[in-house]
Amino acid sequence: MRSDAVTDYKDKAFELLKKDAEKILKLINVQLDHLTMPQCPLYEEVLDTQMFGLSREIDFASRLGLIEVEQGKELLSELERRLSALHEAFTDQKNK
Repeated sequence: MRSDAVTDYKDKAFELLKKDAEKILKLINVQLDHLTMPQCPLYEEVLDTQMFGLSREIDFASRLGLIEVEQGKELLSELERRLSALHEAFTDQKNK
């Protein structure tokens, strides 16, 4: 396979993973805006499922050599930071 084709596949794979991460980030941001996530077990389950699915996609892409392991970790870390901020914001609001 040509080098430029491999680079193209790698770029496309990373872009798709970023788009999936952005969808999860939108879910987190909606809940941050409304601070309702911990009160809704269904939402929490959906978010957990989405995060798990993305982690599996990232693992698959990294095993194929389409992305670097660090790129995948960076995507997940950003989502985990936002999720942590959501929990913290809800806890702060609840304790007021």
